[in-house]
Amino acid sequence: MHFNWLTSGDENLATKRACIDMEYSLRPKITRFLLKKIDGDFCSDFSCFHFDVDLKRKWVWISEKTPMEYIKKMLPDFDTEINGSNISSVA
Repeated sequence: MHFNWLTSGDENLATKRACIDMEYSLRPKITRFLLKKIDGDFCSDFSCFHFDVDLKRKWVWISEKTPMEYIKKMLPDFDTEINGSNISSVA
């Protein structure tokens, strides 16, 4: 699982710490979601899943680097379960 952090360009210690904290909360949440939605039909180490994360808005998008077959399986429920809203989240 790969995260692309969208920050304001400020790579200070506080920003890095915020990224670490957010990733720590996102990984288990996204992993549970993927296990439920993908039905074991994925790369075993989750390395084919890519996400863009806006640190300021605390919003996660499914990156277009993720294979389309997985995006299609994830998209219907991703925004509601991960972001808490039904706004489309494909970057």
